[in-house]
Amino acid sequence: MATTTSLTGGGGDDRVMATAQQIVKSLNTPANVREDMLLIFSSFDNRLSNITDLIDDDERKARSKLDAAEQVIMRWDSSRTALPSWCDCPEDAVDYLTAVDEVLDLLDDLSFKDASIEAVDRAETAVQVAMTRLEEEFRHILTRNTVPLDAERLYGSIRRVSLSFVGNEGEIIDDEFESFGEVDSARDSGYFHERGVSLGDDICVDLINPDAVGELREIADRMIRSGYEKECVQVYSSVRREVLDECLAILGVEKLSIEEVQRIEWKVLDEKMKKWVQAVKIGVRVLLTGEKRLCDQIFSTSDSAREICFNENAKGCIMQLLNFGEAVAIGRRSSEKLFRILDMYDVLSVVIPDLEMMVTDGFLCGEAKGVLSGLGEAAKGTFSEFQSAVQNEASRKPMLSGEIHPLTRYVMNYVKLVVDYSHTLNSLFAESDEDESSGGSGSHTDDGEENATPISRRVLALLSILESNLEEKSKLYEDGAMHYIFLMNNILYIVQKVKDSELIKVVGDQWVRKRRGQIRQYATSYLRAAWSRALSCLKDEGIGGSSGSASRVALKERFKSFNAWFEDIYRVQTGWKVPDPQLREELRISISEKVIPAYRAFLGRFGSHLESGKHSGKYIKFTPEDLENYVPDLFEGTPLVIHHLRRKS
Repeated sequence: MATTTSLTGGGGDDRVMATAQQIVKSLNTPANVREDMLLIFSSFDNRLSNITDLIDDDERKARSKLDAAEQVIMRWDSSRTALPSWCDCPEDAVDYLTAVDEVLDLLDDLSFKDASIEAVDRAETAVQVAMTRLEEEFRHILTRNTVPLDAERLYGSIRRVSLSFVGNEGEIIDDEFESFGEVDSARDSGYFHERGVSLGDDICVDLINPDAVGELREIADRMIRSGYEKECVQVYSSVRREVLDECLAILGVEKLSIEEVQRIEWKVLDEKMKKWVQAVKIGVRVLLTGEKRLCDQIFSTSDSAREICFNENAKGCIMQLLNFGEAVAIGRRSSEKLFRILDMYDVLSVVIPDLEMMVTDGFLCGEAKGVLSGLGEAAKGTFSEFQSAVQNEASRKPMLSGEIHPLTRYVMNYVKLVVDYSHTLNSLFAESDEDESSGGSGSHTDDGEENATPISRRVLALLSILESNLEEKSKLYEDGAMHYIFLMNNILYIVQKVKDSELIKVVGDQWVRKRRGQIRQYATSYLRAAWSRALSCLKDEGIGGSSGSASRVALKERFKSFNAWFEDIYRVQTGWKVPDPQLREELRISISEKVIPAYRAFLGRFGSHLESGKHSGKYIKFTPEDLENYVPDLFEGTPLVIHHLRRKS
């Protein structure tokens, strides 16, 4: 009774009516159910008999809202007339979105939907018109606010590591090797290999005006709420795919078929591979990261829209990059491609974890791993092809001056770069080496380096192949002395390249000591081959007795023979080239120490027998000092013919 009394006083009637009205509205029931509820309420209290009037008043208010919202929406109906962009009318945009919200709220109200079929049809038509308009505006805002990629700014953030490498197209043949490394300058070649890229983690690029993100999110929210998520996603994906395609074009990545890639000549392909390496890291670390952030912001209310949009856009971008990578992986293998392929392998292996974190499309990640595997196989195959090419290189044209063969320069520059990629190559070759070990082969090299890494074993094997090839090439020289000059020059060059690079860590000090011992043996063999006949002229045997009774005829013949041998050696070996100044000087010293004392002693013992006779200068052409002055002319690479030979003061 206390409750009844409280309701009869003051505003009790109003409160009862308001409560009943709120109950009916909050239940959001169909019309027939609502009428039954009203009858039940009125049976409890006759004060509720006029609640129907209140409900009808709500329906009138709803219709009024629909009229107002419909008017705003239809005013912006683009099918009737061309309208300006919302970017130019921000206040109108707010009014329009508010009108859309009003209609959507009405359609969510079951009591409104049961009130009048005509009103519901009008509301649904208004939504359709609004969605068409919002779709157009969504596309327009996306397009108008796209920010072009600033490639120069990105490249300014890329830190390059330049490594020397002589590169050329084609198989390893004589003419091509002659074109390699003829001038031992500019870090041993005129070519440079730019290894990969390093991109700072702080690089962030907005490819759309940040001020437009809020507008896009507002439109996306309403399209998704209206059941137009598919249309919204399609518009977003079509616009953003074009943007990402344009970004790849700016980065130098073209849409090419596998056949087109395989027809490209090496110099052009090399540049495209270099740009691809840059584009992959920028594409994933910058472009797709930014795209993921944009999708998260615009489609914050729909996980499905967010996922579909990003996966679709990422797929188009990544597949274009992967198609090029696949074309390279299955293309013709040639030695100059190895380091670009390794760059491609390295950058793809770096970005795949980032891709897996962003993309939920298992197919795309699987494709990326497949291309990575293909590039790895291509790298291993290319290295093996290079090893075979060095072994089978059989040019028959000897170096005229006996100096460093282009094959030696090429291989050593190549191997130096191989070592710089040793981490990658070790991981690639490790599995195949394990298979060989399980098959019974040991993990040691000819130089006794046990437990060597996979790449160490291959480098040592490659150097051994090179040495064997050089040994064969040295046999092309008819002059035995030049045979040893050639070997000394080339083996010393190899040793110097090893000592001056990371190669020393691969082959070890023992390998270097062994080659230095070979060089000393070659020097001894050179002296024997080049000077033994000249020195045989300075022996006492065969000249008819002691210094007092020696035959003048025999002495004349000995001096004439020595002169002829020396002049011939001088004429020939001044044209030979020993590039290393230390080795050149050591050879001259060895010659002086062996030849000049022998000549001085022979001249001292027998020179007086001829000096007293006529035409002594015809036989004794040189003093020991003359020989000392002539020896420094040897191995300079400038032949001096006989008429240039004259007594030096």
